[in-house]
Amino acid sequence: MEKNIAVLSGDGIGPEVIEQALKVLTAIETKFNHKFHTHFALVGAIAINQTGNPLPEETLAICLQSDAVLFGAIGDPKYDNDPSAPVRPEQGLLRLRKSLGLFANVRPVTTYPTLLSLSPLKEEKIKGVDFVIYRELTGGIYFGEKGRKDDIAYDHCVYSREEIARITRLAFDAARLRRKKVTLVDKANVLETSRLWRDEVKRISAQYPDVELDFLFVDNAAMQIIQFPSQFDVMLTENMFGDILSDEASVITGSMGLLPSASVGAKTSLYEPIHGSYPQATGLDIANPMATILSAAMMLDSFNLHAEAEVIRESVKNLLESGYGTAELQLPHSCKCSEIGDLIAAKILAM
Repeated sequence: MEKNIAVLSGDGIGPEVIEQALKVLTAIETKFNHKFHTHFALVGAIAINQTGNPLPEETLAICLQSDAVLFGAIGDPKYDNDPSAPVRPEQGLLRLRKSLGLFANVRPVTTYPTLLSLSPLKEEKIKGVDFVIYRELTGGIYFGEKGRKDDIAYDHCVYSREEIARITRLAFDAARLRRKKVTLVDKANVLETSRLWRDEVKRISAQYPDVELDFLFVDNAAMQIIQFPSQFDVMLTENMFGDILSDEASVITGSMGLLPSASVGAKTSLYEPIHGSYPQATGLDIANPMATILSAAMMLDSFNLHAEAEVIRESVKNLLESGYGTAELQLPHSCKCSEIGDLIAAKILAM
């Protein structure tokens, strides 16, 4: 198989973690006889520094012509510490999401036996946790009409059936490949938009008789993620609820350096670690690249290369079980960022 991949390393530790993911993809090419054509482009602070634009037109064109986008990180203290800056790195990411039509954010939450002690939750609560959150990304209160008048402010939450339907189908399709359970998180006892979500999700669920559907109000879901996280398989929810719940769930694993994500779009999709640019670690070769490597595995899944994606995930798991990881994982063998990519690539080739 041949695929074109836009590579946007971005800022801070972005180039370092992307480099390790590319090592892993090269190993996949060799082992499975694929060819991934990588096309590098600028985004974020580095793009502003070189072009004055956080998302140059050339970068956008490369992304639109590619089968997927592999993204590093975005952000720079130079702009973070200057709230009056007219052009900011994050503007590039927001425009990229809009231009690519990225409507569904997908965040897996997986715990690893060797790292349970890093979690703020008790080990018996999080052992075996493996679920994924499907968050609608382009509708809801963040994108509704908003304004202020005198002492009143308002933010309208608006959803259409089609916006709900397209991410619901993704969630049910994913559940069929997992443990066949979807949990819709809403506030249908109060919000009309949530009632529309329930109506549409119930309608679509009839097309998936093999998938169990249950419902949780968002306040209850927030508690259940902490109390009984292992009950979840696929969690489906709207934009603001998903924003909050996915960040809550991210602390379960004990390290953001292990959490990948995907943003699925109408034109192409984008794959990135959930962590930021971590400018304090830039150039020190200490960043954890596993989230980026696991994001590359999610990208392979989107190409229907499921065996290849699973090889990556198994190699990461095996490395951790062997006691190797970056310093913050507190394992017996502390490795540099660049060493992690080499070790995982070698495991892939040896499998």
